[in-house]
Amino acid sequence: MERNLKNVLVISFGFLLLFTAYGGLQSLQSSLNSEEGLGVASLSVLYAALILSSMFLPPILIKKLGCKWTIAISMCCYIAFSLGNFYASWYTLIPTSVILGLGGAPLWSAKCTYLTIAGTSYAEKAGKNAKDIINQYFGVFFLVFQSSGIWGNLISSLILSQSSTKVEISEEDLECCGAYNCLTDTTNTTGSAKPSNSLIYTLLGVYTASGVLAVLLVIIFLDQIKSDQAETEKEKPSFWSTFLATFLHLKDKRQCLLIPLTMYSGFEQGFLSGDYTKVYVTCALGIHYVGYVMICFAAVNSLCSLLFGKISQFTGRKLLFALATVTNTACIIALLLWKPHPKQLAVFFVFPALWGLSDAVWQTQTNGLYGILFEKHKEAAFANYRLWESLGFVIAFGYSTKLQAYIKLYILLSVLVLSMVTYGAVEYLEAKSSPGTPAATKKEKGGPHSQETRM
Repeated sequence: MERNLKNVLVISFGFLLLFTAYGGLQSLQSSLNSEEGLGVASLSVLYAALILSSMFLPPILIKKLGCKWTIAISMCCYIAFSLGNFYASWYTLIPTSVILGLGGAPLWSAKCTYLTIAGTSYAEKAGKNAKDIINQYFGVFFLVFQSSGIWGNLISSLILSQSSTKVEISEEDLECCGAYNCLTDTTNTTGSAKPSNSLIYTLLGVYTASGVLAVLLVIIFLDQIKSDQAETEKEKPSFWSTFLATFLHLKDKRQCLLIPLTMYSGFEQGFLSGDYTKVYVTCALGIHYVGYVMICFAAVNSLCSLLFGKISQFTGRKLLFALATVTNTACIIALLLWKPHPKQLAVFFVFPALWGLSDAVWQTQTNGLYGILFEKHKEAAFANYRLWESLGFVIAFGYSTKLQAYIKLYILLSVLVLSMVTYGAVEYLEAKSSPGTPAATKKEKGGPHSQETRM
């Protein structure tokens, strides 16, 4: 096997193993650690640490350790979070969430750097176009990586469904499920009852082992990348210049107008994984159904991401944004009206499927929009993307335990409406500045950045 391709596969399967564990754990946090809102608080802290990490850690670690060891050490930060869940408390989960957040940005940056250098290196030897090879490598990576959401949630559902203490949920308890949920954790003691400690430890043991395997795979089989260090260091901007460029980029009116849309991406993902899984699925069906529901979301999201990335050049991004807006709005209104009941099992899967379709648009098209609008300032633009989407996650998880679900749904709807108004203003400015070349006809693809902020 060609050496560079071998390294790409090692990274791809390393990330698959690592995010199989993290993805499954993230989906369960609001249900598994619901006492005093510990689970969602840990996720809020995690994304806050990610914001700080993305501002200064990646260039420092990559320069000092190289891509291989940055990836390996950052992966250990994810294992720490799995270990913190064994004895979940404010003293274990919050520190390990900070550790994971700090490791997240260097991990993704090192991965992108490694694949880019490997693709360029192979293209030079083979006399091919570097851009084509790099795109192929990222394509292989995301083909493997995207399935992690399926495997992680499948593992959790299969293990947690072994619980022998399944209780029939009474009609009285079901009154506390849905948009007008009861805020107290003790109201519904059936659907949200935690599985036995042995099952939880089994699940966490599998997730931890998956993370350890990922680290070993990288350490043993991944080659340290050889690059022209001198040139790389000359081209790499300093921390302060990068930091300032991120905020100076806000002078661009279009960037300011895209902030609501970017934050909405964090809000909507935060609602699905932090609120829908708890007040609809766990409350009415039981925690062992969370994984199956999130598998539905991950599968539809992956398929639609691939589909929309290809058809956007024919349909234009405006039509896709309109589709996502209508779909998300319909879901939000339906969730406000629907009273979840175990007899309506199919409905529990319809919402994450439609949510996955919308999220695929938000991810691929928003990333593509950033790449097209800010072609000359990509680094500062995508730094802003990471910053504002992560802030959306922090806020969504931050108020998760303080507000009832219907209020969060109204907030979500308000942010969505504001996002579309400001997005429309961006399109208007673009059409005004280049009337002869409609922005919608340009080729729009999510590119390698489209999943980076998913952690």
